[in-house]
Amino acid sequence: MMTDIAIRAAAAATFVWLGMVLAISFIEAPLKFRAEGLDLRVGLAIGRIVFRALNLVEVVWAVVIAMCLIIARPSNLVLALAAAAAVVLVVQLLLVRPRLNARSTRVLAGEDAPRSRAHHAYIVCEVLKVVTLAALGGELLSG
Repeated sequence: MMTDIAIRAAAAATFVWLGMVLAISFIEAPLKFRAEGLDLRVGLAIGRIVFRALNLVEVVWAVVIAMCLIIARPSNLVLALAAAAAVVLVVQLLLVRPRLNARSTRVLAGEDAPRSRAHHAYIVCEVLKVVTLAALGGELLSG
């Protein structure tokens, strides 16, 4: 019984995490810069706040999922998918976000900073995370 509840909770957390990434990274962020009259500096300042909050919540979901999987003892595939999602998040937080923050700090200070390749790396990580979370959620529900 406890195992079943843990699997369902992990699936729910996975799909909420997935929905948040899709909503923020693939809807809000690109559309924000299409808003008429929105200055790049204001958009970047808002983006920093939004992504800081998103990443914090993502860490919480990753911990919730990990705790559920410790209780449930699922298949190796489920464990691998959960670990992959967590690794992508760690890469974003420790390697990519600091570079993006450095650029946005320069832009917010009024400097002319060229677009960073880290932005493309972040997008690749988001795509990988979406695919991994969708697969994880599917495996959790099918088990």
